[in-house]
Amino acid sequence: MSKKVLITGYSGFIGKAVIDELIDKEYEIVGIYNKNKLPERTRITQVQLDLFDFTKVNDFFSSNNFENLIHLAWYLGPKCHSDNINMQWVYTSLYLFDQFYKNGGRKILCNGTVSEYNFSYGYLSENLTPLTNKSLHGNCKANLFKIVSSFCEKNQIDFKWARVFNLYGPNEKSSRLMPYVINSMLKNEDVKVSDCLKIQDYLHVFDTASGIVDLFESKVNGAVNICSGVPIKLRDIVEKIAEMTSFKGNILWGAIPTSFDDPFIVGNNRKLVEDVGWQQKINLNEGLKLTIDWWKNKNVQ
Repeated sequence: MSKKVLITGYSGFIGKAVIDELIDKEYEIVGIYNKNKLPERTRITQVQLDLFDFTKVNDFFSSNNFENLIHLAWYLGPKCHSDNINMQWVYTSLYLFDQFYKNGGRKILCNGTVSEYNFSYGYLSENLTPLTNKSLHGNCKANLFKIVSSFCEKNQIDFKWARVFNLYGPNEKSSRLMPYVINSMLKNEDVKVSDCLKIQDYLHVFDTASGIVDLFESKVNGAVNICSGVPIKLRDIVEKIAEMTSFKGNILWGAIPTSFDDPFIVGNNRKLVEDVGWQQKINLNEGLKLTIDWWKNKNVQ
């Protein structure tokens, strides 16, 4: 197998951890970025390319050939579950895959999302749970998965779909639950959260990245849940962070509305563990400590 890989979205929360995994495994990486270039480092060549500009994408593949593609790029900004830009990412991704294939591409790994699933089922499995989420984001991802699965089967392309669940760790947006709670508690400020009674499935971003790369290197094709498989109540996470930071202030439960209605969203990771051979290395307590320490160091800088 070629140790050269083309990757999109490498400068994002998941992408940074994925390229660390790839570099540790001695891959040569060509990273496509539009606006967010990372500091220079060995084993990675960064190329500026607007994936929405099909003429430039065509020109790029006309002069560059890759056997391997990891596609992580997608819109994850404000209102990402309802924004119409999700539609643009569907046809942008399809054009990317088509050009990749026409110029020698043989293996694709694409980032999926837990939001493809119908959350009312609670315990979510690749081959059992319907992909009938109500959000535009989830529907776009689910339909992209179906289209590209058929395309890759027809053209004998290895196709892996990393269906990522909730994650946390270094470089997460500061507005997200764990960074917000950690930074508020480190500053000894009141913490305003929802009732936090929902039960979810969280995995440290380093373990998420190792799951993605393990899937990429495996013989397994199709959708694979990238998750811990362990249910955890959000309130327990907040209380763990309070204990680890020696927080003495107020936690204002119910001060803000819940962001979703489904009480239980947990993944079945049997396929990831048994078929791919992945192993979780960082449990929740270890991951929270690593994340708290990362934010402490970042806030000092």
